[in-house]
Order: sequence, then structure tokens, then C-alpha cells
Amino acid sequence: MVVINNYEEFEQYIGKELGVSEYLKITQEQINLFADATLDHQWIHVDEERARTESQFGTTIAHGYLTLSVLPHMWAQIADVRNVKSLINYGIEKLKFNQPVTVGSELRVRVKLLALTNLRGIAKAELKATMEIKDCPKSAFDATIVFLYHFNN
Repeated sequence: MVVINNYEEFEQYIGKELGVSEYLKITQEQINLFADATLDHQWIHVDEERARTESQFGTTIAHGYLTLSVLPHMWAQIADVRNVKSLINYGIEKLKFNQPVTVGSELRVRVKLLALTNLRGIAKAELKATMEIKDCPKSAFDATIVFLYHFNN
């Protein structure tokens, strides 16, 4: 895990890979709970029998936004950014879903720091995030995630 205590330490990682998270298995229970939370009960996600017989994947698939929503959990496994007053999820740029995530798949994220900008004391971090699927050549998604860190000093 990378430990970052201030802007200057963060700056040293520009252009470098920060790390890779552990794998997280996507379960049908997670998919169903996400469907309930987002009111998106499309059959390809929640109807296991229909997905088995009618889907080209032969099983249910996770919502794309479910795969995106586990990113903060995985990011916390890669970097411990300390001495922060606040962290704001500022944006997502260039998000592209590349491959459906079937139930039972294992995901991990690989993160590289593309840029770090000092906005009058707030660090704008632009992170290349690639959500990898275990044993699959294509990623679930690629995106530039933008966080704002307000360091204490």
C-alpha cells in the first residue's frame, strides 16, 4: 500500500502506477441489492433462470455502475492518503465499459496517477483506473477518476 501524507509526496507518483487492489468476487446477492438500491431490475441482472436460457452470457451480469461503485473500496486497498481534511469524488472522465461482468467474476482495479494539480491548496488527482476481470483479457471498464484532496497543511 502506498502511504501519502501531503501534496509533495503525492506529486512523486505522477505518471506511475500506484498499485493493484485485491480481487473482489461479485455475487448474485450484491447484484440484487444493487438492483434494489437503484431501482434497476432488468432481467439480465436479476432473473437467473431467464439469463441462463436467454442471455448470450448464460448467466446474470452485474450492473456496469455496480462495478464502478466498488472502486472506492478497492482504492482504499491501494493508497492510504493521510492528513486530509476532506476528500471529494469530483468526477469521472472517459468512462468506457469494455466487458460485461458475469456473476461469480472476480474484479480488481489497477490505478495510475495521471496528473496532480494544486488548486489553491486542494490537490486535484486524476487517476487512470482499469477494472480487471480475473482470467479475462478485456477489462470491465477504463476511466479517469478525479478526486479532490484538501490536505491539512
